[in-house]
Amino acid sequence: MNPNIEEIRNQIKNKQKKNYKKSNFSKILNKFLITIILTLITLITLRSNKSLKTKFYQYIYEKNISFASINAWYEKQFGSSIPFKDIAKKQTKEVFDEKLIYQSSKKYKDGVELTVNSNYLVPILESGMVVYIGEKEGYGKTVIIQQVDGTDVWYGNLNTESVKLYDYVEKGKLLGEVKDKKLYLVFKKDGKALSYEEHI
Repeated sequence: MNPNIEEIRNQIKNKQKKNYKKSNFSKILNKFLITIILTLITLITLRSNKSLKTKFYQYIYEKNISFASINAWYEKQFGSSIPFKDIAKKQTKEVFDEKLIYQSSKKYKDGVELTVNSNYLVPILESGMVVYIGEKEGYGKTVIIQQVDGTDVWYGNLNTESVKLYDYVEKGKLLGEVKDKKLYLVFKKDGKALSYEEHI
């Protein structure tokens, strides 16, 4: 092959790489600037209008805000909030994509107790954001996911978890492993327990 043609191809590839890096940098910079502008507009508006500020604070403290739905909307409009997250996703593909399987169910406190196989791997019921990981009295090690629809789902009696606090997690992916063949689920919205029959 003619070395001049090979040289030209390499130059074109290098230019494409540089253009790709520039476009990624400008996207990240634009997201950053939009965030700053929106934050400043909000702060200036709240500072200048006392009645709006009062209503805003009442809404924040009295309502259960669905950060999972805000995150889903943001990703739909602007893409991932984490730079290069999509590239990493393409390189590492998860194989776990399951549905909830159990032998029996019975009412337990505010939710349900499911009998499952030993070492059962728990799938995430609906996409959302991890808002709590820790011990809950009567439920053991618990992960709470705030679903996109605003429902908080408690997954109790876990032995291990494969998620971190404030992760955005997807339906069907691995949450963790159950301890002692019992999985506790609780469904809450605006602080009120919901009927589990509609959700499993």
